[in-house]
Amino acid sequence: MLSIIIPTLNEENYLSLLLESIKKQNFNDYEIIVSDAGSRDKTVEIARNYGCKIVNGGFPAIGKNRGAEAAQGELILFIDADAVLDDNSLEKFIKEFEDKKLDIATFLLKSQEKFHNLSYMFLYNFTSLLTEKFLPQSMNVILVRKIIHQKISGGGFDEQIRIGEELDYIRRGVKFGKFGVLRSAKVFASPRRFQQ
Repeated sequence: MLSIIIPTLNEENYLSLLLESIKKQNFNDYEIIVSDAGSRDKTVEIARNYGCKIVNGGFPAIGKNRGAEAAQGELILFIDADAVLDDNSLEKFIKEFEDKKLDIATFLLKSQEKFHNLSYMFLYNFTSLLTEKFLPQSMNVILVRKIIHQKISGGGFDEQIRIGEELDYIRRGVKFGKFGVLRSAKVFASPRRFQQ
């Protein structure tokens, strides 16, 4: 089973888009865990309406770790609330992950906005592919075996890191398993991080 972990804080404008894109997948052996950091909008209500398991979160690293603690799956997908999956991409990602015998992986990103799509292509995707074998990159989305997550510094993300926790996580994770960049599809990502 796949455990999909979504850290949230006031994500009512984005979360339903992600959850709807998950619901449309032809892969259905998953659970969704929303790790909420005290949202004051309709985030938790939206998560409940989609049948998500809800746990108490915190800053992104804390939320991801709390979600992983509640996860029942052998595989964990950490994904930001403002991402969206293409139709049937989940099945492609998992097949590629297993075919390549990976233990931890990141994804290529895309945007519906032309400028941000070019930014992702040149500033993130190209760099991730170029440095895949010697300097792993990661942003927004990570697929990992639960056993590897548990080995990374005794249980995951460094909770002292407020921004860029994925990069630190990936670079510690490659010490315990095989890393790769999944190429079978791209994930729609909001340009919020680039704008920030």
